[in-house]
Amino acid sequence: MILHDMSDTQLGKAALPLVQAHPDKSGVFALSDGRDAFAARVLLAGASERSLDIQYYIWNDDKTGTLLFEALRRAADRGVRVRLLLDDNNTAGLDTVLAALNAHPNIEVRLFNPFIQRRWRVLGFLTDFWRLNRRMHNKSFTADNQATIIGGRNVGDEYFDAGQGLSFVDLDVLAIGPVVDDVSNDFDRYWTSDSSYPAERVLARVSHTAIAEVTAAALRVERDPAAVAYMQAIASSQYVQQVLAGQLPFEWATVHMVSDDPAKGLGRARDDELLWTRLKQLLKAPQLELELVSPYFVPGKDGVAYFSALARQGIKVTILTNSLAATDVAAVHAGYAKRRQPMLEAGVEIFEMEPEFSPAPTKAHGPLGSSNASLHAKTFSIDRSRAFVGSFNFDPRSQRLNTELGFVIDSPTMAQAIADAFATIIPARAYRVRLNDSGALQWVAQNNGQEIVFDQEPRTGFWLRAFVAALSMLPIEWLL
Repeated sequence: MILHDMSDTQLGKAALPLVQAHPDKSGVFALSDGRDAFAARVLLAGASERSLDIQYYIWNDDKTGTLLFEALRRAADRGVRVRLLLDDNNTAGLDTVLAALNAHPNIEVRLFNPFIQRRWRVLGFLTDFWRLNRRMHNKSFTADNQATIIGGRNVGDEYFDAGQGLSFVDLDVLAIGPVVDDVSNDFDRYWTSDSSYPAERVLARVSHTAIAEVTAAALRVERDPAAVAYMQAIASSQYVQQVLAGQLPFEWATVHMVSDDPAKGLGRARDDELLWTRLKQLLKAPQLELELVSPYFVPGKDGVAYFSALARQGIKVTILTNSLAATDVAAVHAGYAKRRQPMLEAGVEIFEMEPEFSPAPTKAHGPLGSSNASLHAKTFSIDRSRAFVGSFNFDPRSQRLNTELGFVIDSPTMAQAIADAFATIIPARAYRVRLNDSGALQWVAQNNGQEIVFDQEPRTGFWLRAFVAALSMLPIEWLL
C-alpha cells in the first residue's frame, strides 16, 4: 500500500514548491554518469523518512550492491518502510543476505517468479520453463513517493563506474512531480501480483548468527580502501553538491510512464496491457527522424520492415547497438546480425559501439556519458521533440516475455541531446556499418580524422564469428 501523504517529509518539502510552480509537469534530470547515478540512489535512501520502494532485475553482491543494501538497512533503522522487489533470475548467492534483510522489522523482500529449487536452479528451467523464462526487467528506486529513478541500470559495480573490469554505458532519469505517483502505483501492482512471492515463502530462515555475519561482511566492504575511495569521490562530485544546494537543473515536461501489466510474468496480460502497445499509442510515427539506442537490438522481420519503410519515406533512421566485440550476450548479436543488410539497403544508418573508446576530455551529455564501456542504455528520440528512457530493449523478449518500465518524455532538450550525440559523439566511439560496392558489410572506425575500414566484425576471432553465424540459423529469435 502506498503511503500517499508525504508532503511534510524532507523530500516533499523540497519538491513541493518546484512542482507547484510547474502545474501538470514533472521535473526530470538525466543521469548519464555512473557515479552520479549511484549517488542519486544513496542520497534518496539517506533522505527518505517514510518509505523506499525498490524494484530491480539484477542486484549484484559486490561493492556498490553491498553499499546500497546497507543504505536500505540504515533507512530501515530510522523507521523507514523498505520494500525490495527483485527478479529472482540473478539472485544466486544472495539468499542469506536477502533473508537477513527480510528479517529486519522494517524491510520486506519479495522475489518475482522465483526458483523454488534454490541450489540447483537449472532444474527449475527443466520443470517450469514456461514461467521461469518470463522475467521482471523493470528498474525503479522511489523515495517517500516524492522522487524516483528509472532507466536502464541494474545495481552492480559495472553500472556505476565502480569496477576494474567491464563497465556499462547507461542512462537513468531522476524525476519528481506527478509521474512519481504513477511509478508508485505501478510498484504496488507488481508488489501484489501473483508473480511476487514474500521472501519467507522461498528462502530459508536465517539465524541471528548468520545475520551478524552478513552485517560484519558488509562492514568489511564499507571499510575496504577501494569502497572508501569510491564514496569519497561520490561525496565530492558536482552532482552531489548541486543536490545538496538545491540547484539541480530539472527540466519540466509532460512525462508518461509506460509499463507492462505484471500479469505478463505469467503470460496472462492482454496485448492492450503491454508496454509495447502503449508505447506505439503514445508515439506518433516519426515525420523527420528517429534515433534509437538499444544494446540488445533484435528487430525481427517486422522491425526490419518498419525501420526500412521509414527510411524509404525519407525519414532519417539511425540506430546504435553493440558490436560483436562489445556485446556481453553473443546470442543476441546472432539475432541482430542477420537483419543488418536489408536495413542498410533501405537506407537505415547503423552504428555499433566499439568495445573500448577513450573517455571524452569533458563530461559528455546524452546516452553515452563519459565512461569507456559497453553499451547498456535503452533510449530513443523522435523528431527531436520526444524521448524514451527505460528498461525496454527492441527485442522479442522485451516485447513478449519480460516485463518492462519506462518514461516517454515530451522534451525537445532531451531529444535534441540524443540526436546531437549521434552527430558528434557516436561517430567517434562506434563503427559505422555500411555496404561496399558489391553489397558486402563493412565497418568504418574513425581514428584521428582517418577512416579505418574492416571487412569482417572488428576485433573478433574466427570461432566467435562462427558461433554467432551458427546461432543465427537456429529458430531462437523469440527467446532473445
